[in-house]
Amino acid sequence: QVQLVESGGGLVQAGDSLRLSCAASGRTLSTKAMGWFRQAPGKEREFVAAIRWTAGNTYYADSVKARFTISRDNAKNTVYLQTNSLNAGDTAIYYCAATSAFSLHLGSALVYDSWGQGTQVTVSS
Repeated sequence: QVQLVESGGGLVQAGDSLRLSCAASGRTLSTKAMGWFRQAPGKEREFVAAIRWTAGNTYYADSVKARFTISRDNAKNTVYLQTNSLNAGDTAIYYCAATSAFSLHLGSALVYDSWGQGTQVTVSS
């Protein structure tokens, strides 16, 4: 496993942007992919975006593809989520996740080995 720490959340107005960060430590060389998920009160955790660590292939939920961008800095063992044009529907706790498995289903939370503590994003309407 790796240890993950998210940061960058906060309270913003609709239409604003945030860049979330996730710093990985520990057994980072085994990481195959990292992803972002989010969970709002009373709702299930949902997939947001994922990136393959070495190749850099990216994947997005349809609901955020036009607005969010996932990226990584291999040297810093850090993954980012740039969130633009935020609206109230984006309000949630955002979680970073990592997997050591070679999966074709990175949109499923079940394939991830490690999870961060989450960072709160609140968007006022």
